[in-house]
Amino acid sequence: MATAVAPGKETRLFRYVPKRGKARAGRGWAPAKAPVVAYQMTSDQAPVLWPLIAGPGLPPTGAQMGVDVLSGSAFYADPLGWVLRDDVPCTNPNVFSMGKPGVGKSATTKVFCLRMTDFGYRTLILGDPKDEYERLCHFFGVEPFALGPGMLARINPIAFGPLALGWEHLSAQEAKARAAVVFGRWLTLVRGLVGSQRIGDIRVPFGPSEEAIVKVALRDLTGYSQANTTLTETTIPHLWQALDEPSDSLIEELRYADRRHFFDETRLLRDALGQLVSGTLAGLFDAHTNIDIDWEAPIQSLSLSRLDPLGDEAVGIALMCLNSWGRGMREVAPAGDLRIVVRDEAWKQMRLGVEAVKSLDADLRLSRGGVRKGGDIQWVNGHKPSDMLTVGDDGSQAANIARDLMHLADIKVLHGQKAAVAHELDTMLGLGQQATDVMTGWAMQRKGRALWLVGDRPFKVETWLTPPEHGLTWTNDALEGAA
Repeated sequence: MATAVAPGKETRLFRYVPKRGKARAGRGWAPAKAPVVAYQMTSDQAPVLWPLIAGPGLPPTGAQMGVDVLSGSAFYADPLGWVLRDDVPCTNPNVFSMGKPGVGKSATTKVFCLRMTDFGYRTLILGDPKDEYERLCHFFGVEPFALGPGMLARINPIAFGPLALGWEHLSAQEAKARAAVVFGRWLTLVRGLVGSQRIGDIRVPFGPSEEAIVKVALRDLTGYSQANTTLTETTIPHLWQALDEPSDSLIEELRYADRRHFFDETRLLRDALGQLVSGTLAGLFDAHTNIDIDWEAPIQSLSLSRLDPLGDEAVGIALMCLNSWGRGMREVAPAGDLRIVVRDEAWKQMRLGVEAVKSLDADLRLSRGGVRKGGDIQWVNGHKPSDMLTVGDDGSQAANIARDLMHLADIKVLHGQKAAVAHELDTMLGLGQQATDVMTGWAMQRKGRALWLVGDRPFKVETWLTPPEHGLTWTNDALEGAA
């Protein structure tokens, strides 16, 4: 019987060698470890030595804006998507975009709006002071609505909007809750409009007494105080007339001794509203809305370029009215109605005083509710933080509110800036030296470069435009004509 032969031991191809080699001449032995040299480098230099290592990026959802040069990967912008993710430090979809003129700020805004249409978003331009979005509208076959002296279009900033629909079917509790929203929005607007008027160098005050007067007058004009099942839409001229020719019941309800007492106590309020009706708002926001906006269109824009000869204050008041009207139109947006609301030249509104700043503040604070309903991305364009802080002295209520506005946007797009402005942003946001160097150096070298802050995470992004997009976003026609 054959017996199994035990296999032989395999030959060792590699033998164990101590890490310092064999202690024998010519065998590379060393009595000590080789010294280690440490080098320090910035994150944008590190890819030179480790090109295949990328930092933590954002999910590839939303509009592809360009390249994140720190990681070399594509950069996607998806504000609402970021809010809904736990791994992105973003709690609201508001965007503040800042940069000196000519660095590609408006181009970045337009290309974001254009590319987000592929994901079901529509765009609403609440006031275009320079007709910068006209080409984008024409690309989609939409004609902007022109507002200005001699134009036929009218916008009623104290319109009910969709909240008036089905009022007769509401329970008493539901009607009360809806009325609080409507009258609260109107009071915010009227407070801002009155506060934008001046007596010399002082803004017209709007305190608790003025608020009570306006609230009672608006409730009487709409029929809410009479518990009408169908409410009547009113206008700012009607409000002024109700105060200039008050009814006996209004005077009694407001607890004034007599008509003369009422006139003496409300003179500033009535004069401020009267000045708006006969001055800035004349022919613009003094009648019922007569334009039919197609909310299903990819974009809608309200042009204010014809107000430019009237000055920045007139444009600011118009922006405030449009912002209030736009908020009313979006109060009950249906689920899935995704919209980018662009607020251009916001600094013109903010320079109208603390009440105007509060109006913009209220609009931005509502964006979180939009995430739950469907989705509004509030995109605010500006030049520099000092434009916002000119609403009041340092430390004043207006300046503090304006400063806090920056923190109502979890997403900031910071384009190229001069050193002094970059220092202002650093002081306000705590950016650090590397971030300020990006704004004053790299971002100034080419249009479209910006530091994107998503929550507390910075991204060094260069926006890339396709040849058709170059034509849609070009804004230097006036300069070309003058050359």
